[in-house]
Amino acid sequence: MNFALSDEQELLTEAARGALSRVKTVEAAREALDGASLPDLWPTAVEAGWPGLLVSEERGGAGLGAMDAMLVFSELGRVLASVPLLGHLPATLLMDDGLYGGIEPFAGGERRAAFLASKPPSAVEEAWTADPRGGLRRAPAPVIGDDSVTGEAGWVPDAPGADALVVVGADGRVALVRADDAVIEPETGYDATRSLAHVRFEAAPAEVLDVTPQAAATAWYLAQGLVAAEAVGAIERALETSVAYAKERFTFGRAIGSYQAVKHELVEILRRLENARSLMYYTGWAAQDKPEELPVAASAFRLVASEAYDHAARAQISVHGGIGATWEHDAPLFFRRAQLDKRLLGGTGEAADRVADELFAQARAAAV
Repeated sequence: MNFALSDEQELLTEAARGALSRVKTVEAAREALDGASLPDLWPTAVEAGWPGLLVSEERGGAGLGAMDAMLVFSELGRVLASVPLLGHLPATLLMDDGLYGGIEPFAGGERRAAFLASKPPSAVEEAWTADPRGGLRRAPAPVIGDDSVTGEAGWVPDAPGADALVVVGADGRVALVRADDAVIEPETGYDATRSLAHVRFEAAPAEVLDVTPQAAATAWYLAQGLVAAEAVGAIERALETSVAYAKERFTFGRAIGSYQAVKHELVEILRRLENARSLMYYTGWAAQDKPEELPVAASAFRLVASEAYDHAARAQISVHGGIGATWEHDAPLFFRRAQLDKRLLGGTGEAADRVADELFAQARAAAV
């Protein structure tokens, strides 16, 4: 297997970085904490063709794969860009898989979808479950009937402003609900750049998609990979800024980067970053060529990348000293994103359980 990026993927990454460089997203994230509105980056996404990344070409999309989507998300994470693709891309993947007839406007970006993710069953929880509004216990997934949906899900990414909601139900079936037929309650999270909402359905009219539970699970693991890929980009940014500061900041006549304690901290960020990046490549490869390994690949990637992001965000503050802990610096903004990402979509605890579940299953199968 070859884990090197293709020329097309290199160009995709460069184009994404160039498109995002035209907007001061980090500065906007700081202003958003004081109540300012975030810039609307959806037109930028539409111009770049991101809404249709995972939709087949014959249905108006780009026909690309999970690896390509994760490369874009890595660039989003570098600059804390608030682009509502975490909900849109898994939703359109299921819409395309279910041959939804009205997918073209979603692939072109004229309309936007959000993904109400339900966690697939595991050895820890045998049912499909949703993120709860509060507490540690998972909530029951919405119930999908023949033509309606009832139930709720908490902390749904990108639900505010969406035109349609793609819902994974308690039996692994998937349905599409118009946003106007659901109760969407926007919620301000710890990270102001992440659009979230609690969503409730009261026998909402729905169109059941011809999608298998396995496809619904694939969408869940795709979402795990996208969150993790954002972390990879943010860790890269934290390492770059920390190394630059360690070279220019002097104390007792020496650059602080020459002190062993600082060097070890920077090397630890790099070590964790490279581990996460290798798992991103593994996840992209598994999604395309070895789908049976996607659950363990995506879950391991989510776990390692989220923990690495948490460490890098804390280390970035530490290396920058007093200024790093103030709003004069960008480090606290990345710290906020890291803390929310650790808890979003099941969180790192669920990812760790899933990795253990998959490895135990493989061991049992090998012993037969």
